[in-house]
Parts: sequence; structure tokens; C-alpha cells
Amino acid sequence: MAISNNRIVKITNQQVTFRYQATDTGKIKTCTLSGEEFIRRFLQHVLPKGYVKVRYYGFFSPSHRARLAGLREQLDRSQPDEPALDGEPQATDLPVECVRCPICGQVMQKQKIIPPNERKPP
Repeated sequence: MAISNNRIVKITNQQVTFRYQATDTGKIKTCTLSGEEFIRRFLQHVLPKGYVKVRYYGFFSPSHRARLAGLREQLDRSQPDEPALDGEPQATDLPVECVRCPICGQVMQKQKIIPPNERKPP
């Protein structure tokens, strides 16, 4: 559902007023739009026939934004500044068994391989 009825504050012949939560401050605000603009925005949330909405879960969940930002930062730090030339090994390249921790620099050791979960998302 794009908007619930309890968020609609007022409907007149020409305008619709509704409540929303500002993403930057988290405060509840109101917005008044023409009826046509309200319907246009509402219909942008209606999926075409045959499409299924997949909600975000795991690291892409809104509740894990800080954790996702940390993971992205770690990935950015672990990538080399300059790409390797075709076929030439870099002096800093380590075998897969000698991957270093991005925080402390120690060589990480493989302890266990965890197989992927057989359960698929809905």
C-alpha cells in the first residue's frame, strides 16, 4: 500500500493534504497537492501486472544502514588504488590463503566454509 487512509488529513475538490515523515529530521510534516499530482505520485507506487515487490532484508534493510556503510567502507579500503596491468602480478597480491585483515593487518586463516542457506527469500 502506497499510503494508508489515516495519513490523509483533508480532501477537497481540488487538493489532498496528507502527513509524511521527513527522512532527514524524522519529524511528521504535512503536504498539500492537487488531486492530479497526488494520484500521479500514488500510481508511481503501483507495480505493473506480473511484478512482485521484494522487500529489502539483511544488510540492505533500512535498520542496517550503518552496518552497510561500514561494509562499503571496508570494501573501498581493500581495493587497490591502481588496477593491475593485464597479466602482470602485483607485488602486493597475496595468494587466497594469505589475505590480510583490513583492520589489524594480520594474515587471516580459513577456519570453516559456511555453505549458503538453502532457503530462498520470498
